[in-house]
Amino acid sequence: MGRIIAIANQKGGVGKTTTSINLSASLAALGKKVLVIDTDPQGNATSGFGVDKNEVENTIYELILGECSIGDCIIKNVVENVSIVPSNVNLAAAEIELIGVERKEYILKKEVDYVSEDYDFIIIDCPPSLNMLTINAMTTATSVLVPIQCEYYALEGLSQLIHTINLVKERLNPELVMDGVVFTMYDSRTNLSIQVVENVKNNLDQHVYETLIPRNIRLAEAPSFGMPICMYDPKSAGAESYMKLAEEVINNN
Repeated sequence: MGRIIAIANQKGGVGKTTTSINLSASLAALGKKVLVIDTDPQGNATSGFGVDKNEVENTIYELILGECSIGDCIIKNVVENVSIVPSNVNLAAAEIELIGVERKEYILKKEVDYVSEDYDFIIIDCPPSLNMLTINAMTTATSVLVPIQCEYYALEGLSQLIHTINLVKERLNPELVMDGVVFTMYDSRTNLSIQVVENVKNNLDQHVYETLIPRNIRLAEAPSFGMPICMYDPKSAGAESYMKLAEEVINNN
């Protein structure tokens, strides 16, 4: 079975989707077969791969409601070696529709089990909250990768996230481990970025990836062209960083 990594942080704007898109594409560029599962109603990972999220017939919403199978949802080879289970705004209603459904924490896992053998990596882009969709992602995943923005409040909310991960491990998914923390929006010119990295390393009893994802204008532009950074500008600092991160993830078994 391939590794299933949930990219999670309940804070918005920390680079979850950017990491999901570009880590997946970089893993694929290194020869791995990757499935991306977009569990965020904003559907940014979907559009970041050039898929029109409003035109797709079967999304993760239909999957969660049992209206289609995972095979019906997967859009194959959105870029070479990367397939995606898309999402759109309909997913925002899923939480309410799942009220009273038995074993609703395992809906995604049950479906992913059918295809997990087909991929080296399954990357799940989580929404910016600790809701039922995030819980589904964590019961499905083998590990959780947490992007943290290099800013003053970086550690705020992290203990809550780690507590949630531990609860899921204890009650729902004993296989789940914390994959580690990756720093995003790093600016080597500012003391703040350097201090945040040191602070987290000193105060966090977790694996911290050596690769630092820089603030990079090309990285910010790429999604509007529906392309991962390794295709949009392979020579940019952002593309090189995500390629390094992909190598680290592969070696972090």
